[in-house]
Amino acid sequence: MKGRVLLCFALIFFSSATGQVSYTIPEELPKGSLVGNIAHDLGLEAKRLISGKARIYTSDSDEYIELNGERGVLLVKERIDREVICKQTTPCALHFQIILENPMQFYTITVQLTDINDNPPTFEGHNIELKISESAAVGSKYELERALDLDVGRNDLQRYELKPTGNFALNLHSNSDENKNVEMVLQKPLDREKQDKINLVLTAIDGGEPPMSGTMLIVITVLDANDNAPVFTQKIYKATVHENSPVGTNVATVRATDADQGSNSKITYLITNKLDNVRKIFTINDDKGEITLTGHLDFEESRNFEINVRASDEGGLTDSCKLIVEVQDVNDNKPDINIMSKSNVIAEDATVNTVVTMIHIEDKDTGDNGKIHCFISGNVEFTLESSTNNFYSLVTNSELDRERASEYNITVSCSDEGVPSLSSSVTLTLQISDVNDN
Repeated sequence: MKGRVLLCFALIFFSSATGQVSYTIPEELPKGSLVGNIAHDLGLEAKRLISGKARIYTSDSDEYIELNGERGVLLVKERIDREVICKQTTPCALHFQIILENPMQFYTITVQLTDINDNPPTFEGHNIELKISESAAVGSKYELERALDLDVGRNDLQRYELKPTGNFALNLHSNSDENKNVEMVLQKPLDREKQDKINLVLTAIDGGEPPMSGTMLIVITVLDANDNAPVFTQKIYKATVHENSPVGTNVATVRATDADQGSNSKITYLITNKLDNVRKIFTINDDKGEITLTGHLDFEESRNFEINVRASDEGGLTDSCKLIVEVQDVNDNKPDINIMSKSNVIAEDATVNTVVTMIHIEDKDTGDNGKIHCFISGNVEFTLESSTNNFYSLVTNSELDRERASEYNITVSCSDEGVPSLSSSVTLTLQISDVNDN
């Protein structure tokens, strides 16, 4: 299929067969589009998928891919929007397993999603208003709002244009995170008596084929007399905060100075993040530059924030800085035990190492807080075997005898290494069926 790339294929057999197949498809394919011939790529016959009641298992609530067992192929089930699934993260992929029964087998499938140019660059506002003194020196810089493009790679925002040219020109420079700061630089002195208002159009253009663009109107009111801009003591500030910190926690303080006197030296601070949730979680004291927590942090959702702060004086001159906030993890998620497949009944003459149940364990925490250990207690007839990536198989460990025990209640317990440790457990009930052995 056009757009499909087979990246790797490995198949290993042990107590339950495992293997891995990877495909690459573009986002936004129509429903029913072919992803890949999974039966062929796994070396299986289509009838094995039917006899094994093949199904897709995913730990996520949304299923974008479906399995057609009769044809032995994977198809697009729902519209796949890469920006919804991964936002700006690359590479972006869907991960799921295909489960078979009789005998139990599972295979890990990865579907890499490539970006298409389906989002134009967007400004939060249609226009902004600036007040600039006619005494502003040539070379004075004025930070403008950045556009946001949800696409990635070459489809992301690539360049800006400012028209008409004359008094101002654009100055673009990249941060360490490769985002382009947009500054407007005064290249010709202003004269309020000749022109007291200037209208400019800022255009953001991406690199798609064909390119897409977004525009914003800049309305400049020319004022009298302010010849010193605020200057931050640092261009980049850093702070750390625990994810369970209460509302009102002081995160950091930024500070700018202005060499002017009187009202021209009065500085106002403002968080300038636009198209993200920073302003819902953090606020700044516009007089003192103190940044405090006003929302709840969740390390599992966002591990760091970049807060853009602007200092403005009464004459409209500005400077900007960035505060990088690292969110520190606390052990607030207990292991989540997911039953992938299980048998409710097993014959008493089942051989040793027969797979009874397959389990997947997840813990959203990281580091020691996300390291999981699982065990069963009491039932010497069974044992818990770890395969890979927190997948476990419950298998028989010895011969069974229905006349001695016709039912087992097996408790699987999992705990993490956090301090204090969090744990979860699940109890599985297994019936032993009779064979004529007496």
